[in-house]
Amino acid sequence: MDPDVFGSGWEATAVVDGGGRILAWSEDARRMLGHDSADAVGRDARELLAAELPYAVRGACASRTAWSGGAVVRTREGRRLELLVHLRPLTGADDDPLWIVAATAADEPAPETLNRWAIEQLPIAVVVCDDDGRIVRTNEAFTAMSGATEDQLRGRGIAERTTGEVVDGLDELPRLAEEAMRTGDVVRHQAYVRTLGTRRERSWSSLLFPLKDPQGRARGVAAAVYDTTEQYWARRRMSVVNAASLSIGTTLDVTRTAQELAEIGIEGFADFVLVDLLDDLFQNTETDLTPGAGPLVFRRCAQASVLEGCPEATVEIGQRHVYAADSPQAKALAVSRPSQHRLDSASLPAWLTADADRARSVITHGMHALLVVPLQARGVTLGLAQFHRHRITEPFDDEDLLLAREIATRAALSIDNARRYSRERATAVTLQRSLLQRGTPVQSAVDVATRYLPAGTRAGVGGDWFDVIPLSGARVALVVGDVVGHGLRASATMAQLRTAVRTLADVDLRPDELLTQLDDVVIRLAREEPGAPGSVAGARPVAELSATCLYAVYDPVSRSCSLASAGHVLPAVVTPDGTVAFPDLSVGPPLGLGGLPFEISEFELAEGSLLALYTDGLIEARDRNIDTGLALMGRVLGQPVRSLEKLCDDLLDELLPGRPVDDVAILLARTRVLDTTRVATWDLPNNPQIVAEARKFASAQLAAWGLEEAVFTTELVVSELVTNAIRYGGDPIRLRLIRDEVLICEVSDGSNTAPHLRRARVFDEGGRGLLLVAQLTESWGTRQTPFGKIIWAELSVTPEV
Repeated sequence: MDPDVFGSGWEATAVVDGGGRILAWSEDARRMLGHDSADAVGRDARELLAAELPYAVRGACASRTAWSGGAVVRTREGRRLELLVHLRPLTGADDDPLWIVAATAADEPAPETLNRWAIEQLPIAVVVCDDDGRIVRTNEAFTAMSGATEDQLRGRGIAERTTGEVVDGLDELPRLAEEAMRTGDVVRHQAYVRTLGTRRERSWSSLLFPLKDPQGRARGVAAAVYDTTEQYWARRRMSVVNAASLSIGTTLDVTRTAQELAEIGIEGFADFVLVDLLDDLFQNTETDLTPGAGPLVFRRCAQASVLEGCPEATVEIGQRHVYAADSPQAKALAVSRPSQHRLDSASLPAWLTADADRARSVITHGMHALLVVPLQARGVTLGLAQFHRHRITEPFDDEDLLLAREIATRAALSIDNARRYSRERATAVTLQRSLLQRGTPVQSAVDVATRYLPAGTRAGVGGDWFDVIPLSGARVALVVGDVVGHGLRASATMAQLRTAVRTLADVDLRPDELLTQLDDVVIRLAREEPGAPGSVAGARPVAELSATCLYAVYDPVSRSCSLASAGHVLPAVVTPDGTVAFPDLSVGPPLGLGGLPFEISEFELAEGSLLALYTDGLIEARDRNIDTGLALMGRVLGQPVRSLEKLCDDLLDELLPGRPVDDVAILLARTRVLDTTRVATWDLPNNPQIVAEARKFASAQLAAWGLEEAVFTTELVVSELVTNAIRYGGDPIRLRLIRDEVLICEVSDGSNTAPHLRRARVFDEGGRGLLLVAQLTESWGTRQTPFGKIIWAELSVTPEV
């Protein structure tokens, strides 16, 4: 035999024929493997192997060439033994192939052994399947992952479950394994998630690749499985944060925002979520939490659970409650930091046992983990969010804490925005409604109904307003206006303009003159705005101030209506027979432009006619043009006679079925006419002697009206007014008495010179007449006419029975 083979370096030798049968067995082989010669000779050498030989052995046998490498055998006692083997071909007497096998215990692992160790000890789970998809080999990482031994897994399909756990995506593996063998390509399986009962989900990504023989034929498939749970939960947390950014704060409603926070919490990482807000937030007051300032009253605003019906809840939505001083909730508020707590139903903490209902809920539902996160925004504490676990057995970790803090911060900002908006809108609405006319003033010219509807947008209230102003001579002024813009600024500007209109109306200006004066007011207000020329330096610039206004005056004696419009929509006129018209009258420029004239339009109205004044928010909408809005309005106004209140409601229901995008003001006025028996007129010559006759005329008329108790005062007033007209005025001079809620005395003349009230000095012969009139009457004044002026006075009289 070859000395290189049977030298001292080899511990065991044997001779094997071409069929693998042992022909010779050395003493060293007996000592190494425990089999004596009698047992080994004649036996198939492959029965001693503990693992298959590499494919290279088959090639060496086929070509009858030498081969060296590692092999794993099993001793007589069943122990696995790593050997370094050398095969040398020989030729027998009959040319039968013979092999000399020399082996020694491997001090250094053979390459095949290292490969096997690498697979077995690889921290990545690996499974090997045959061409039928049946498992033939796994490594330790795979058995640990699957929870079964290699013997239990061998022979099973790659997708067969060894436990009752649900693995999403596992059923796709046989198809992917077949695809890898068929195409010879590596197939990637993105991920699949295992739902481990009450444990948190885990995920894996797998890589399937074919196992090929030397001829390149796929004889099996292997899969490397990577645990991607951390990456999965990182993506999951990111998705929860993204969902929170989209789902929390969708409305400017405090309680709805709190509910959105609760729903995001149970979808992301908790089983039960509670949101409590400080009760002071609902009182429209600023809330500033000072630790140790005393017990805080909370209101339960939202709750959500993975269990239908929230059976864990013990406090109803909207209910107020207080947390004990030693509770985690109170402590978290005191330090303004989130805190985690473990709940043991066998030994509940004192703060929980003090609340029997809460303790019972914890025990019943097995809550074991609590995460308390204060809701804070812009330095203000708003409340608490509490996250519980009872279905998921794992406690909250630091990643959960970061996630809870992130979504709670987003929710707190949204809640604070909603709180600020609600308070601002409530302030604006209160301001707006307080500035609008609350009741109809006493007057006999028209029957009135009004409506104001704030916009449905976030801006809420705006600058729309209406007004009914009694004027001298039983007349009435009807006003509708609109300041461009929304919010508190528009409401404040509206208040200034409304006050200006009422002040100018007291002067009894004609509609065109009043709008001219109002235009100057708007220009002055715009100059006073921050950023305007002459305003405070460095102030923030604002948009140009602009407004529209319609001012109409109706006289129930003459049935005449005069109006002027400053860029405002014209009114609708409905005759007593139900005919609706939108008069084509002159419309001036909006207020605030300056330098442009306003034209007055005059027309007569039959008794019982209807004037419909409104702002453009009533007829304008995104889904229709103005002409369509006017047609709808005309159809409603033309229906059979109804009460004005009902007509207002019908207009809103027909033209604004939903919340309007702009605020709306409506003023409906049905005209009246004073009976001729309630008005007496005398034309007087410009002669001082006629004063006595004027007193007689007045006395006789008051007697006819049954107002004898007012004769003395009326004679004095008429005497002074007629004397003043004769002395300082000009022709024509006319006396008119009107019997209304009050007795109205009017003296007109052809002079534009307006009288002034003054106190006469001791030696003055005149100057006491108007002072006397002012003392004897309820009110007095003057107004200009196209042909002169009118001095009027109103006297209080006993109402007719």
